[in-house]
Amino acid sequence: MTIPRLALLTICALLPSIGRAGPLNFASLRCDKYESEIMNAPPGTSGEDAINVVMWLFGWSVGKSGAHVMYGDALQQFGNALDAACKTSPTSSVLDALSAVKPNASNPMDLAALSCVTFEARHLDMSRTDPESATTIMMWLYGFSVGRNGGNVLDSSQVGPFDAALAARCNQHTGESLLDALAAVKVPKAH
Repeated sequence: MTIPRLALLTICALLPSIGRAGPLNFASLRCDKYESEIMNAPPGTSGEDAINVVMWLFGWSVGKSGAHVMYGDALQQFGNALDAACKTSPTSSVLDALSAVKPNASNPMDLAALSCVTFEARHLDMSRTDPESATTIMMWLYGFSVGRNGGNVLDSSQVGPFDAALAARCNQHTGESLLDALAAVKVPKAH
């Protein structure tokens, strides 16, 4: 691992914990609180980035469903549908509201068909040129992995270590698909 890569991974590990509110258990988080404290947080409050939370939930819902595709054109539609479901049932848990959300399935990218080492090279390049987008994509992958493993908790402090573990896995197992690498990287279950 080169020094710049190590520095980048260290920064990625530290950034998610800066200004974060702590782990979010979506099985017990009610829609009204999700809407007021995450999606419409008052200016100047520290907390989760709303786009990254929606991206995590999007990945979580795909992982939980058993599918293994990323729908590149569906984030806005997914977020709007979740917002509508939460406004319809504000006392429901966010995970209950997710059951009503069906993502637009256009332009699927099969994680089983994408080489992990190819993903990692693209992700590393994006981390240099567009770090916000790289973090957003990693949030989807992290949510996917948590959902696939039966978890319900978004712990942003674990995104950096997850990113580093996925990078290490991809670099050590260059012939592996991204889906297989994601299955091998451990994520926390609900607590």
